[in-house]
Amino acid sequence: MKIHEYQAKEILRGFGVSTPLGIPCHNVDQAVSAATQLGGSAWVVKAQIHAGGRGKGGGVKLAKSLDEVGQIAAKMLGMTLITHQTGVQGQVIRRLLIEQGVDIKKELYIGMVVDRTNQLVCLMASSEGGMDIEQVAAHTPEKIHKVLINPLTGLDDPDAANIARKIGIAESAIPEAQSFLQNLYQAFDETDASLIEINPLIIDGDNHVLALDAKMNFDDNALFRHPEIASLRDLDEEDPSEIEASKYDLSYISLDGNIGCLVNGAGLAMATMDIIKLYGGSPANFLDVGGGATAEKVAEAFKLMLHNPNLQAILINIFGGIMKCDVIAEGVVAAVREVRLSVPLVVRLEGTNVDLGKRILSESGLPIISASTMSDAAEKAVTAARGV
Repeated sequence: MKIHEYQAKEILRGFGVSTPLGIPCHNVDQAVSAATQLGGSAWVVKAQIHAGGRGKGGGVKLAKSLDEVGQIAAKMLGMTLITHQTGVQGQVIRRLLIEQGVDIKKELYIGMVVDRTNQLVCLMASSEGGMDIEQVAAHTPEKIHKVLINPLTGLDDPDAANIARKIGIAESAIPEAQSFLQNLYQAFDETDASLIEINPLIIDGDNHVLALDAKMNFDDNALFRHPEIASLRDLDEEDPSEIEASKYDLSYISLDGNIGCLVNGAGLAMATMDIIKLYGGSPANFLDVGGGATAEKVAEAFKLMLHNPNLQAILINIFGGIMKCDVIAEGVVAAVREVRLSVPLVVRLEGTNVDLGKRILSESGLPIISASTMSDAAEKAVTAARGV
């Protein structure tokens, strides 16, 4: 689950992580009131969407008067912000964060993720903070320093101080930077975060360390332990189809192709999308119905895919391990009849009770295209999508 910058900063401040003062708002009057409340002579108006690259897209602006705060807020609110992470469709700005302007002496980068290979949290840091950190990672990876954190000891003093020095923090600011990093790790650990990104981490004119920006993602499987974090979910920032899928425990992600995919198992779903691409097609979605799919689940999965106006064909690829092929076949037949499917349907079944499953499909009287292998299924789905 993702949250907004202002929400992430509020959580981080609770763990002793320093950030600029800021106030979230939803309209122009609130924006001007927030700037007045914060005081000072300069403010930053920041679009709040679940995507990076806001600065380059025009979603972060400096205002030097209250009138300018109002003007910028009026222009941003309701605007569709397009960044390299939103895609061409962009994201509508519904919330803003008004922050005090700060004196930026140096911009750095800090990130924390779960390193699944080593099964440890990895702290990443770079002296090259700011909007082009992806270019740093791609072209000068030696400028990104890493430390794996032992969960039994946490981020210890030597590791925290060492990585702070590596990214060019002055010796006088090392103790503060060390505490900042240790508090950041505590926040990551105690909230079951999957990502924390501070870009940029700044050194201000007084040599203090501040999180000028903050991004936090959380492990969905751990949200039951954090109802206060789960309550921060902003459904306006999520794909309506993905929200609907979550109601039925379906793992669904919209893509920009025209061949719908219904598969059981994330690995098989990824392989199915790959083989569609191999045969010249383009998947319209990732959809994992899981090992316990029911007829209701399959019907809802069909409905989700049919919401896509670009859909030209559907490929069902099922391996019957825990899920038996006859059960999924009955679900497919019931779902096709319920939704009155209007696009070609290719089905490939393999595994437990496969012969019974195939017989149920063939005796249904429905125009289902049967496939024997993944290659056969992908080729038939791509051909069907082309209207051949």
